[in-house]
Order: sequence, then structure tokens, then C-alpha cells
Amino acid sequence: MFGWLSKSVSPAEVRAEVWKLGVRHHGEPLRGALEELAQGGSDGARTQLLQACVRELRRA
Repeated sequence: MFGWLSKSVSPAEVRAEVWKLGVRHHGEPLRGALEELAQGGSDGARTQLLQACVRELRRA
């Protein structure tokens, strides 16, 4: 029923989005991801992708 909630994000998707976030936010992808999450308005898949980016960037 709620299968879309458990959809995992691939490492390739995360890498691509981190790169895009860095471009959009002038070399600061973590700050950009956090800002975009705070703004809200994203669909569930986009939110999951941004959260995965934050987790990956905080690991680095």
C-alpha cells in the first residue's frame, strides 16, 4: 500500500543530485539540500532524494 515510501534512492541518483545542488547553490550542496528541504513543497520522491543527499554529505 505505501510502497512509494520505502523506495530507495540509488547511489548514482545521490551523486548526480549532489552535483546539481552544488551547481545551484554555488559549491555548497549540503546547505542547498537543507534549504530546499526547509522550503518544503517537494513531492515524496524529491524529499527522499534530498534527505539521502544530506545523509551522504554529512558522512563525508
